[in-house]
Amino acid sequence: MSEISQKQLEANRQNAKLGGVKTEEGKAVSKYNAVKHGLLSEKVLMKNESMEKLEEFWQKLRKDFKPQSEIELLLVDRIVTGFWRLSRLLALEEESTRNDYGSGLDKNADLFFRYETMLERSIYKALHELQRLQAVRNGEKLPAPVAVDIDISKE
Repeated sequence: MSEISQKQLEANRQNAKLGGVKTEEGKAVSKYNAVKHGLLSEKVLMKNESMEKLEEFWQKLRKDFKPQSEIELLLVDRIVTGFWRLSRLLALEEESTRNDYGSGLDKNADLFFRYETMLERSIYKALHELQRLQAVRNGEKLPAPVAVDIDISKE
C-alpha cells in the first residue's frame, strides 16, 4: 500500500470539515439512516412488532430447550433472535414481491438470499452449540469437531 502524501492528507482533513451533520436535531435523525429493515439492528424488536409475540415465542423455545446455565440461555436467546429476524426478512421479501413485481425484484432477491443465509447460519450455529453443551451436560461423549478444508479455486 502506498503512503498518502502530506498534500493529500491535508486536503482530506479540509474536506472532512465540510461534510457531515452539524445540528443536534440532524444528528438525532441521521443516526437512524442505516436502519431500513432492522435485520442488522442491535434492537431485536422494531416499532411495528409485538413485544407479547416475541415474549411468547421466547417462552416456547425456552420450554423446548430447557436451558440449565447462563450460556445455554444465551444460546436460546441467539436462536430466538435469529428466527425473529428471519421471519421479519420473509415478511419484507413478501412485501417487496408485491410492491416491486418486475422492477427491482432481482436486486432484492439477491439481498434477501444473503440475509437469509446469514441468519440461518447463525441460528444453526447457536442450535448446534446448544445441543452440544446439553449433550455434554447429560453425560454424552461427543467426538471432537471435524475441520474440513475446502478448496474452491479453479486450476
